[in-house]
Amino acid sequence: QGQLVESGGGLVQAGGSLRLSCAASGSIFRINAMGWYRQGPGKQRELVAVIASGGGTNYDDSVKGRFTISAAHAKNTVYLQMNSLKPEDTAVYYCNAQYIGSDLRPYDYWGQGTQVTVSS
Repeated sequence: QGQLVESGGGLVQAGGSLRLSCAASGSIFRINAMGWYRQGPGKQRELVAVIASGGGTNYDDSVKGRFTISAAHAKNTVYLQMNSLKPEDTAVYYCNAQYIGSDLRPYDYWGQGTQVTVSS
């Protein structure tokens, strides 16, 4: 039904910036929300930020003021601008999309993940 393609991860020094992108494609009727999650070494996957179709956003407290989520709805694409990165932001970042497919059924899709490594 759908596919999520992520890009933008990499290695950066503490205090640096990265921008992640995630594009959704396939038989999508309407996207309800897209977001970013992360899973650090030895940790469970956690919410980083999410943006709803109406533009409302939600952030984990640890990234508020440093990360910004935005979306290009016409392109079914979500971005995560990450500034003032810290070593504790090191993780695999996963894109998530909750959408209605062309068959009018709800779907919850995950990207393959992109590694973000912040060196001290």
